Amino acid sequence: MDGLNSNLNLNGDASPTVIPGLGEWGPTSVPSTRSKKRMRWLIVLFFTLALTAVTLFGWFIYTVLNG
Repeated sequence: MDGLNSNLNLNGDASPTVIPGLGEWGPTSVPSTRSKKRMRWLIVLFFTLALTAVTLFGWFIYTVLNG
């Protein structure tokens, strides 16, 4: 009976170059959930700081030109 056994090949028809290497307990060289959460917060912080810097620079230029 072919339908009773599950297919454990989760890679499907993916190219071998995009399939992660398999270690003893799972994929290797794949970022952990903790590091992905950290990067999400760092990106939000970076964009907030960048937006603040651009806004302050624009305000500075505005005051110099009108002042």
